[in-house]
Amino acid sequence: MVQKVHWDDIPSEQVAPKMKRKLLYGEKVMIARMQFKDGFLVPLHDHENEQITQVISGTIRFWFGANKEQTFDLNAGESVVIPAHVPHEALMIGDVEEIDTWAPIRKDWLDGTDDYLRK
Repeated sequence: MVQKVHWDDIPSEQVAPKMKRKLLYGEKVMIARMQFKDGFLVPLHDHENEQITQVISGTIRFWFGANKEQTFDLNAGESVVIPAHVPHEALMIGDVEEIDTWAPIRKDWLDGTDDYLRK
């Protein structure tokens, strides 16, 4: 059966001192609504999942490629599509609220093996 969900009803997970997230997912797609404090760094990583990042507030500085050969700032109202297996790193500039969407779902986020974020 189809179920309506409100973000306020989804429990928030404190992943790291400067990162909170809420997860909504089905069989093939996952959405995360996240809040970051200024200076949080998502270390260089890659994954099998195609990712779309939408910034609601704040700025995220992205680096792409194994040698960080491409960089740009993503501001409120902007989005980026990150293909599967593309290495990327992200620095939060100011407090940031954003929404990420992945396909397929991030199994590492469900089973707690996303250690690169929990430091």
